[in-house]
Amino acid sequence: MTDNRPYVLILFYSRHGATRAMAERLAAGVEACPGIEARLRTVPPVSTTCEAVDPEIPDEGAVYATLDDLRHCAGLAIGSPTRFGNMAAPLKYFIDGTSELWLGGALIDKPATAFTSTSSLHGGQETTLVSMLLPLLHHGMVYAGLPYSEIELMETTAGGTPYGATHLAGKRSDRPLDEHERRLAFAQGKRLARLALALAASRREAK
Repeated sequence: MTDNRPYVLILFYSRHGATRAMAERLAAGVEACPGIEARLRTVPPVSTTCEAVDPEIPDEGAVYATLDDLRHCAGLAIGSPTRFGNMAAPLKYFIDGTSELWLGGALIDKPATAFTSTSSLHGGQETTLVSMLLPLLHHGMVYAGLPYSEIELMETTAGGTPYGATHLAGKRSDRPLDEHERRLAFAQGKRLARLALALAASRREAK
């Protein structure tokens, strides 16, 4: 990955792997768009334990996100399993620590989107996406969901919403992404990448 090539930051928290699988499909969609890359990052779990016990670098998977990953991204996708209709605490904890970026307007006019996974079909997919949208709007980002030109939205019997890609993981959280869910996540990543390039060009012209 080159340092000066624009990238979409795909920031996620995944407990059992479903949200990570979605993140990887979004990343594939991003990288199907020429001229931009996907950067996968995760966040550490939070605990009631008052001592830092997790390593600074995870044993496997994506590395932990930094504020600079956010600061320099051309676009942002955030993903989380649902927790009572809201994003999981580890992702919210990280986002709650981005006031420095808010004060500097680092994310203004950059495109953003969200994705989620639930164990039950009506387990809060849409409310989780809406809850993830709120801090993005406070940062001045431009939210991009999934338009109904993606025909899978009309055909899916599991995950998929106009607010963003979703996945039905099943009560054991072991159901893989089906073809509709895979296509929608891919389309979401590709759309975000296209918007990131267009809005970055617009910001450059405005300077």
